[in-house]
Amino acid sequence: MDDQVIIDWYWERSEYAIVATKKKYGSYCRRVSYNILQNHEDTEECLNDLYMKVWESIPPTRPFRLGAYLTKIVRNLALQRYKKNHAKKRGGGEVPLVYEELEHVLTESMKDEEIVDLLNAFLSDLPRQTRLIFMQRYFYLHSIQEIAKNHQLGESHVKMKLKRTRDSLQRVLKSEGIQV
Repeated sequence: MDDQVIIDWYWERSEYAIVATKKKYGSYCRRVSYNILQNHEDTEECLNDLYMKVWESIPPTRPFRLGAYLTKIVRNLALQRYKKNHAKKRGGGEVPLVYEELEHVLTESMKDEEIVDLLNAFLSDLPRQTRLIFMQRYFYLHSIQEIAKNHQLGESHVKMKLKRTRDSLQRVLKSEGIQV
C-alpha cells in the first residue's frame, strides 16, 4: 500500500486510513513503543493513542514520509508514558541507560531546533552503519544486544562504536560553542 494513498484517505476522513496504517506500520510502531515501555498493556494503549493522534493531525498536516511521522509520534507518546510510569522510581529498561549514555553530551539548555540542526549535520557525516547504530540506540532505544544481532557485530564492538560516536558528537558540540 502506497503511503500517499493512506494519507489521501486521512484527508478524505476514510476509516480505511487507520486500517491501512495498522496493517502497514502497526507491528513496527508496536516494536518502537515496546522497546521503550517494556509492557504489553502500555504498548497497546500507546498504539491506540497513536492512531487517535494521527487521525486528529492529518489533516491539516500532510507528512512527507508517513513511516517517519508515525515513528516520531509513537516514540514521543511512549516516552511520555514511560516518564509518567517511572516518575518516582528508577526503571531497569533501556530508557535510563540511553539517557545516562547521552547525559554528558547533550545539555538541557540547548534549544530543540538547535539540537535538531546540529544532530542532522552530525549524522549526515557519519558512515551509514555508524549512523544506523546511533539512531537505533538513541532514537529507537534498541538494546546493545539487538543492535549487535542486527548488524552481525559483537556487543563490545557496538559499545565502542557508540562511545566513539558520542565522543565525536561532544567534540562537534564544543566546536560549535555549545556547553556540554
